[in-house]
Amino acid sequence: MVSALRVALLGSSRSRPLPWLRLVAPPLCFVVAFAAYAVGVFSIAGGVVFVPFDAAALGVAVAVGLAYRRDGLVPAWLTVYAALLGYSAVHYFFGLSGRSFVDRTAAFLSPDGLVFLGVEAFVFGTVAWLIGTLTAVAVERVRERRDELSTASTTPGE
Repeated sequence: MVSALRVALLGSSRSRPLPWLRLVAPPLCFVVAFAAYAVGVFSIAGGVVFVPFDAAALGVAVAVGLAYRRDGLVPAWLTVYAALLGYSAVHYFFGLSGRSFVDRTAAFLSPDGLVFLGVEAFVFGTVAWLIGTLTAVAVERVRERRDELSTASTTPGE
């Protein structure tokens, strides 16, 4: 029997299309966020940025989709983290042009920054997972109810 904690963290093991999507989503979110900030599709409003809105929105949108497919919390967290990390990579590698590559890499990999992104990913990923999971449950209930009503209406009355 599969534990409820395992299902919540990793998702259900029922068959669904594109089972590899949960593995591809995080690196793809990183690349999309990195490229979008690098070419100017996503922008930074300026000032002190605690939450890069565009990267967070990208990660949350993909995490909601994964949760709707019944993937777990871990893929949601990793997807949001990867999107936020894409912003961070652009910031450190393109935004700190006066420093050497080694200094930029050290700043990018600093534990305090990575942990801060992890906390953001934990919060946003959990909210995204809740939204996607609750939406999936609601859609299933509506479909079941619709099927019950259509079965009842086609069955001859007594």
